[in-house]
Amino acid sequence: MEGFKFRELKNDPQQFFQILPEDWQDEIVPFWDTYKTDSKIYIIEDDTGIVGGGIVFYKSPPNFEYFETDAKAWFDKGYGYLGFIWISEPYRNKSLGSFWLNQLKSENPQQRYFLLTEEEHLHHFYLKNGFVCSRSLHNEDHLEWLYHT
Repeated sequence: MEGFKFRELKNDPQQFFQILPEDWQDEIVPFWDTYKTDSKIYIIEDDTGIVGGGIVFYKSPPNFEYFETDAKAWFDKGYGYLGFIWISEPYRNKSLGSFWLNQLKSENPQQRYFLLTEEEHLHHFYLKNGFVCSRSLHNEDHLEWLYHT
């Protein structure tokens, strides 16, 4: 995409974390030291800085206890878990989410991915980006959908 770059953020993860909603920051920042050796942050940036990105986890991310057994099976098959995918508000509806996923897949063509979302309105987005919806599951008081490539 014109004017946007995709890259792995190897240093200073706080650059990415600071664009996330505060409740998301609360879920990842305190635990990052535990996950940083088994995770990679990939960002999208333009000349103003980081505008979006996400994290690929190679072991279960924080607050995953309810899905731990299932997640282990996916990790054992070689899948990476996509989490904390975020595009800053002013950059939405510009196909940057698709750009991020496509760049990630082209950089790691043999890697397969899975994710969970509670956002039903994202169903079409994940399908058009090559994911399959495997099933839905209940997490406490809400429904989530499992997608994989």
